[in-house]
Amino acid sequence: MKNKKSHKKSHKKSNQKTLGEIQVETDFCISSEQIEPKFSTEQWKLLLKDFDKMNIRTSHFTILPEGSSPTKRALSEYLKYGVINLDKPSNPSSHEVVAWIKKILQIEKTGHSGTLDPQVTGCLIVCLNRATRLVKSQQGAGKEYVAIIKFSTSIEEKKFQETLKLLTGALFQRPPEVSAVKKQLRVRTIYESKFLEFDQNRNLGLFWVKCEAGTYIRTLCEHIGYLAGCPAKMQELRRVRSGRLTENDSIVTMHDVLDAQFLYQTTRDESYLRQVIKPLEWLLTDHKRVVLKDTSVNAICYGAKLMIPGLLRFDSGISVGQEIVLITTKGEAVALAISLMTSDVMAASEFGIVAKIKRVIMDRDTYPRKWGNGPVAKAKKQMIKEGLLDKYGKVNDLTPKSWSDKYLEFSGEKEQFNQENSIKIAEEKIQKEKEKNQFENQEEIKNNDDLNTFNENGMETETQNVGLKKKKKHHKKKKSKKDLSNN
Repeated sequence: MKNKKSHKKSHKKSNQKTLGEIQVETDFCISSEQIEPKFSTEQWKLLLKDFDKMNIRTSHFTILPEGSSPTKRALSEYLKYGVINLDKPSNPSSHEVVAWIKKILQIEKTGHSGTLDPQVTGCLIVCLNRATRLVKSQQGAGKEYVAIIKFSTSIEEKKFQETLKLLTGALFQRPPEVSAVKKQLRVRTIYESKFLEFDQNRNLGLFWVKCEAGTYIRTLCEHIGYLAGCPAKMQELRRVRSGRLTENDSIVTMHDVLDAQFLYQTTRDESYLRQVIKPLEWLLTDHKRVVLKDTSVNAICYGAKLMIPGLLRFDSGISVGQEIVLITTKGEAVALAISLMTSDVMAASEFGIVAKIKRVIMDRDTYPRKWGNGPVAKAKKQMIKEGLLDKYGKVNDLTPKSWSDKYLEFSGEKEQFNQENSIKIAEEKIQKEKEKNQFENQEEIKNNDDLNTFNENGMETETQNVGLKKKKKHHKKKKSKKDLSNN
């Protein structure tokens, strides 16, 4: 029995592999893994979407606690920078609707992105308070309409389609008689139009048109009738897009606005009001973006141009003269600007003007003032105290040449603008001015002496010339008397 057990144990041991054999047979290399980030900037909202895909100028900046994300603003600030994509009802005018919203929300200022006739419905962008600064940029954007045209007599569907295709591009238009606008001939562009439907029995046609701001669809319908050989007029009209927003982009009615305000006043529930009103950054998502440092935001709000040192990130494809939006690191819109550099130049330049301001959106002093803290500004303040510059920081008689020539060094080995050194510079300056004045006085005295001697000599020569002339005259008289006596 013992022999059998020992035989079984030896058999088991022979079947088991050693650690070395296992290591040789298998691969112990740890394969590399591509760890995906936990979050993607594609999901970030509004102007911070695809933030990681922007070009990085620098990552070093001072983070300030002021400001907040556009969607997380306090309600008072949220209303201050809010817009509403309103489905305008039929019959009231655009101005009446905007006035009603102003009264309902109890705010100071409202504006809209383009007038709609009383009978017309559809998208009307209503801007609240500071957001009214974006009204002009949205008014100039394109519009899209769906219209019903009514023909007075029967017409073929094919004829209607051909006429609609013909009326594209730049067209002459005069405002209709109904419109309260000066009846002046103007040119408006029809970018695209599509035939949608035609009812042969009722002589009604349905079409979609994409056009320039200020186009009269009523006039377009009349022109379609002229070219089709059959009088026509506009039956119904609805605006389906205004600027960037369409009727599918969180459009709300007047009842929604009224209900949201009532809910907030009675229960202090902000959620419905925040769904009805959107941040103004919603209108600017199609613009190219430039991200600012927090310390340079307030300077931009005061109208300063954006320089290279204030730049953090920027989008690709920016061209010179293009309208861009300047934003903070929290995604707030600061201003609309005109680019003075391309994206490539921004990446390569060490100094220069990136953009000039077109329209400031953010309130002043939302972020703290941070200008005047640099080495040049500090030296300038010190020189104003010491009298080396006037009270406005301009050059005076005591200003050192190194400052007026704008070659300033702030390293430890070079010249420092401390009090002793500045007094010494001022004394040298005064001494040089005295020497210069003395030299100029000596030159004036010398010039005056030369002038006096010249005048004396000139007088002598003049008197001599007068004497010679008198002698000549006297000699001529004598000669003439002799001639008379001889005769």
